[in-house]
Amino acid sequence: MPQIVSAPSQRATPTTPSAPAPKGVFSSLGKDAPAGLVVFLVALPLCLGISLASGAPLLAGIITGIVGGVMVSWLSGSQLSVSGPAAGLTAIILTALQTLGSFEAVLAATVIAGALQVVMGLVRAGIIGLYFPTSVIRGMLAAIGLILILKQIPHLLGVDTDYFEDMSFLQFDGQNTFTALSGALRSFGWGSALIGLVSLGVLLFWENVLAKRVAVLRMIPGALVVVLLSIGISSLLDVALPVLRVRPEHLVQLPNITSWSDFMNVFTQPRWSAFMVPATYTVAFTIAIVASLESLLSVEAVDKLDPQKRATPTNRELMAQGAGNMVSGLLGGLPMTAVIVRSSANINAGGQTRMSAFLHGLLLLISLLFLDTILNKIPLSALAAVLLVVGYKLTKPALYRTQWKLGWRQFLPFIVTIVAVLLTDLLKGVTIGLVVGIFYILKTHYESAYFLRQSPELQAAGVYHLKLSEHVSFLNKASIVRMLEQFSPGSRVILDGTESEMIDYDVLEAIENFRQSAADRGLDLELRGIPQVEVMGH
Repeated sequence: MPQIVSAPSQRATPTTPSAPAPKGVFSSLGKDAPAGLVVFLVALPLCLGISLASGAPLLAGIITGIVGGVMVSWLSGSQLSVSGPAAGLTAIILTALQTLGSFEAVLAATVIAGALQVVMGLVRAGIIGLYFPTSVIRGMLAAIGLILILKQIPHLLGVDTDYFEDMSFLQFDGQNTFTALSGALRSFGWGSALIGLVSLGVLLFWENVLAKRVAVLRMIPGALVVVLLSIGISSLLDVALPVLRVRPEHLVQLPNITSWSDFMNVFTQPRWSAFMVPATYTVAFTIAIVASLESLLSVEAVDKLDPQKRATPTNRELMAQGAGNMVSGLLGGLPMTAVIVRSSANINAGGQTRMSAFLHGLLLLISLLFLDTILNKIPLSALAAVLLVVGYKLTKPALYRTQWKLGWRQFLPFIVTIVAVLLTDLLKGVTIGLVVGIFYILKTHYESAYFLRQSPELQAAGVYHLKLSEHVSFLNKASIVRMLEQFSPGSRVILDGTESEMIDYDVLEAIENFRQSAADRGLDLELRGIPQVEVMGH
């Protein structure tokens, strides 16, 4: 019986990762600039929506997006991930506001959480991200793709007034994914639906036909074309067909800053007295753990989507996210993570280096200061069309066929992760998928504890030669005990551990129990290279 050995992840974690040369960064500016613009257009309503859902000041999410783009993009070792406020933290922030009593106290907890993340990176806790099976990561990506499709259809049709990136199955408006979708299909806003469907058609035609046939058009992202077109159609409807006018709640809503005092009022300082409250540290620890896990999962997924297959140093990522959270908390922003939705949009838009994420942060800052009048004309249905295409690319049918061909050990954790993420949220779903993956790992260890060497001659003589594997852990105890119990009286059993580098004490104890009872069972037992241990009760 051949041994089954679980191969370690091939994604290395460099000890001292070196930043890319400036020449390499700026040489891709022609692709990074349009990608940064696309990410900015997607990120803007997400930042505002997550602030709204978290119960925080509306501009807190914008501040987080700016810090994530302008600062974290350079501190991180990832070339393509985009950091900002995450939907997975909204429930934590809502709870923290109730526990601590004010947003300023939550800012203090965010600063502490960032410091904890930096410490986690320094003690090399980023290795945790390497222990998530590929099938679970692929399931997470496919689930996010399905969620994007299901969640954005109501926005595409101009119905759902829930915030733009409510990724959980149970929404904050009391509905769930399917009831919101059902309601959208029964009654929708004709103007938003018209713009959304036209945007979706133009985007698909641009990417699949025009860009492939006309080389110069490949330099222009389809999402940018769609956004400009949607503004034009919306303005035309306002004049020509007011009955189809897009309602204000279905447009991007960026606060208006007209003076220096308005700009300074954007920033909120932490409540320093909160650092003396024990509950602040409990909230900080929760934020640090959840944000770190989401970031590690996101960069793992981004590395798999990266056409160049570059590896993100996970410890450096934790430190970068920690530094970003400290600055975000000090400026009045929400906690941040590396976010897979925006990162996927970056990759699909052709981003090549961290410059695209940096430019997205810079554009968020510029928009905050100067572009609110123009940006507030963008219909959310057009941005929903962009995200629908991103979602499809994450959950293509070919992915399901590939996982199916790999067998049940890969397909079942993959499909369980998808269903679990769809019906719960990102972290819970991945945890459930990971449990299924661990089950198969345990099953593999159970089946690979030993070789049974038995020629026809030995079998006729009733001789059984069991050769233990190189590493025998407590996970193998059950299969070894089960095999030893199957020998009939009169058999000769050779238990061979001469090539085993490590045999766990639990297994040695089970073998010793078998040795002491072998004679009573009528078995002739020979142990080779297996030390005897003292068994309790003997």
